[in-house]
Amino acid sequence: MRSIWKGAISFGLVNIPVSLFSAEEKNDLKFSYIDSRDENKVRYKRVNEVTEEEVPWDKIVKAYEFEDGDYVVMTDEDFEKADVAASKTVDIETFINRDELSLMYLEKPYYMAPIKGGEKPYILLRDALEKSGKIAIARVVIRTKEHLAAIYTKDDVLILNLIRFYEDIRTMEELKIPQSIEISRKEMELAQSLIDGMTEKWNPEEYRDEFSDALMERIEAKSRKKGKELDDEETEDETPTVGKVVDIMDLLKKSVEAQPKKTSKSSKKKDDQNAAAK
Repeated sequence: MRSIWKGAISFGLVNIPVSLFSAEEKNDLKFSYIDSRDENKVRYKRVNEVTEEEVPWDKIVKAYEFEDGDYVVMTDEDFEKADVAASKTVDIETFINRDELSLMYLEKPYYMAPIKGGEKPYILLRDALEKSGKIAIARVVIRTKEHLAAIYTKDDVLILNLIRFYEDIRTMEELKIPQSIEISRKEMELAQSLIDGMTEKWNPEEYRDEFSDALMERIEAKSRKKGKELDDEETEDETPTVGKVVDIMDLLKKSVEAQPKKTSKSSKKKDDQNAAAK
């Protein structure tokens, strides 16, 4: 795992040297663009507007354009020297209770690991956060952009999770949400019964990107039958009818009655595998 940033956590007079490691791994299917006429790849070029010649990556630099069309070329050194402290520190500004941060603000997680010499203050901050039930709110500059971030604990690791600024969250006032609708006691009981019946312990390992799996199956099927049309089985259109009035009580009752005996996804998977083996 390669570090993407090195610096220090700073709060009060304390500095903890740390490295950041991306905590997410993209598993998206990658597609190429091809010319439908001959199935040759479509290639994109970085072209000089004036000479129309292709520009190699090592000759491309960042520049800020003013309204009059004039440019100022920027280097990595310029970004670092703009605010040396900001580019090298995770600056903790305050601490808040864990339940105060809405999930809407969470954006991108990173693991934080201590650099040699920072082990003791790292452990001290980690354990203090865990015992107090707090999370830290900090600022950090990563790759030329300042971010707001939350620092919290997970197992034995400090996590730095980039969070959105308040102005990046759209207001909900434009949504036309009804203020109140009469709900009967029976409807509420059935809804809660359905929720209770579908409640289980959260285990993220049990969840996969099922759409990508299905898409990959189709890709492999098309590869085996290249040049031929796939014989798709006819399926019923399950698209919900927009605006259709439904009997919520009837749907709740059917949903509760159709509830299978509660088993975890992993148990169900094992049962399916055993059935397939037979």
